[in-house]
Amino acid sequence: MTITQLQYVLAVAEYQNFTLAAQKSFVTQPTLSMQVQKLEDELDILIFDRSKKPIALTEVGKKIVAQAKNIVAEAERIKDIVDQDKGFIGGDFVLGIIPTVMPTLLPMFLPTFVKRYPKVNLIIKEQATDTIIRNLQDGHLDAAIAATPLEIEFIKERPLYYEPFVGYVPKSHRLAKETELQTDMLDIEDVLLLQDGHCFRDGVINLCKSSRSANGEGFQIESGSFETLVNLSNEGMGMTLLPYLNTLELDDKKKLNLKHFKNPPPAREISIIYHKSELKIQITEALKEVISGIVRGAIAFQDVEIISPLNK
Repeated sequence: MTITQLQYVLAVAEYQNFTLAAQKSFVTQPTLSMQVQKLEDELDILIFDRSKKPIALTEVGKKIVAQAKNIVAEAERIKDIVDQDKGFIGGDFVLGIIPTVMPTLLPMFLPTFVKRYPKVNLIIKEQATDTIIRNLQDGHLDAAIAATPLEIEFIKERPLYYEPFVGYVPKSHRLAKETELQTDMLDIEDVLLLQDGHCFRDGVINLCKSSRSANGEGFQIESGSFETLVNLSNEGMGMTLLPYLNTLELDDKKKLNLKHFKNPPPAREISIIYHKSELKIQITEALKEVISGIVRGAIAFQDVEIISPLNK
């Protein structure tokens, strides 16, 4: 039994197809199939039921895959131990970032991180929170940046910063004359939302739970971008809420429509999250240090009220 054989088994279990598993493992399909077959022969069991389409795990195969994940992770930890002992910070590192954070945060920290840690090959993927959670569990991401708390058993969360919500209120809106917003002023019926699947959307819905009850009249508009929500607001379709860092890029005319909340403002907690196995923790720590240091200067708010990203 070898680590490579276990890695091939995990690939087949994930993709449920030998050809695709071989492609993702960068080997030929006959090589991968032969190594999986050798392991099955050695153990005298079948890990996969090849008669099913797609290929499925046998009952004993499910137990073997669960244990193989632990063994492969522990084997990778050995290299981590050596790297940490040598003080080496480098190699491939796959980082997931949620869509409502990526456009504003990435340009802020990436140039500094690349300059400070040139030996790290940072591979960045924009992914929704549900996808990030799944990929952290499957080992396809080394870490991610997401809105927290998520309260998931196998994930560790390290807060990076707290980003206040800011109202974007056009002059025609009922709240246009208010100098400061309060959460009880919000009415979910006239707040433009991101599309379903965005954790920022769920945070806004949670924030509005104490607002007026919906009357079922009018319309509801959802969009995939904050830019579209701002443009719709300017057309008199309602107000919207923006993360603070997104407001920094608005032009001066649009900034006139911004309204801050009365202290403490509602905010979202943005954290770097990673699997509890803590693989490549030295790179995760380096990312946390760089991002926290840069964003701390951009967000001056101290006391905030954290709004959960979970739509409970």
